[in-house]
Amino acid sequence: MTDMFTPLQSLKEGHWFKLICGASFQHLPAVRSLTLAYTLAGADCIDVAADPAVIAAAQEALQVAKNLAGEAQERGFGYKGNLPFLMVSLNDGEDPHFRKAEFNATECPHDCPRPCEKICPAQAIVFNSIKDNYSGVVSQKCYGCGRCIPICPYDIIYTSSYMSTPGAIAPLVMSTGVDAVEIHTQVGRFVEFQRLWQAILPWVDKLKLVAISCPDGEGMIDYLQALYGLINPHPNALIWQTDGRPMSGDIGDGTTLAAVKLGQKVLTAKLPGYVQLAGGTNSYTVAKLKAMELLKRAGEQGSKEAEEKNSSFSSAPLPLCPPSISGVAYGSYARVLLSPILEQLENQEVSNTNVKATVRLEEDDVLLWQAVELAHSLVSQLKSQQER
Repeated sequence: MTDMFTPLQSLKEGHWFKLICGASFQHLPAVRSLTLAYTLAGADCIDVAADPAVIAAAQEALQVAKNLAGEAQERGFGYKGNLPFLMVSLNDGEDPHFRKAEFNATECPHDCPRPCEKICPAQAIVFNSIKDNYSGVVSQKCYGCGRCIPICPYDIIYTSSYMSTPGAIAPLVMSTGVDAVEIHTQVGRFVEFQRLWQAILPWVDKLKLVAISCPDGEGMIDYLQALYGLINPHPNALIWQTDGRPMSGDIGDGTTLAAVKLGQKVLTAKLPGYVQLAGGTNSYTVAKLKAMELLKRAGEQGSKEAEEKNSSFSSAPLPLCPPSISGVAYGSYARVLLSPILEQLENQEVSNTNVKATVRLEEDDVLLWQAVELAHSLVSQLKSQQER
């Protein structure tokens, strides 16, 4: 097993950990810091926006992490120098992950209590920003959770959505050297998915992994089976991402239930590939999976047929035995977990009044390893399944 395929080994063994930076999240310093911290903590995949600048920031962080591998190991973290897969997210139609909140701050009454500012998990809504005296939504930080919309007392917040343009995907994204692609789709969008897939197809054999993310809906299993038939010949590896309750993991423990329930539903369908949770995942997710015996235990082996199905993706309808979740993706919860560190880095930039310098996480040794420690507290929940 070469270093290149270590993330795939995590999938097979059932302890795949993915960090979701956010399909709409384009705040480059935060993407870079999150990528660095979670890589050093042992993540298998980093999922970022399909934006060349964001991809470049993540790639830079991955190289920094490689140089810090020795120190990470000495400190007892899970990173062994094997780079996680870098994944980009694309969409075949309107999707909550691909939108931004907007509003005109001049329309806000002066006596408004600003509940939008308080509820924003990304701290993307600001009033009279110290840095540039700006009020409104900081577009790069907004990842489209939509929590500010219903809470606005004056109903002036709206969202703007965007779609992946199939013709622009190849030159814009595939040429950047990403390892994996995730397609966000919904039941009933077969034609749209097909159009996007055709644009990706010439590069599929260069990808290490393809993920398909879909929320629940009537006819979901039939839809996923149709997609599976469409993507013949199959990619090197395939993940079905069960998007339970999008962008909600930081709200509370109960949000993970929808993701687990949807994961069970897709497992029961016995689709070829791996099933990975997302949408509402948090510190409670692994405990819930263990309680429901949905995680593969260390040393536990599936059937030979199931292993062949997951590695070669034969078109034969082979069952998974035993049915188990192969991994978990963490988005809003994972980002909010590190937000105190990211905020301290930003404050260091603001305090430097002479030069508007960007402080990189690895330049502050204390904050760096504090961030990795926090990230490891989440990653290790899943990885500990294999350490016993």
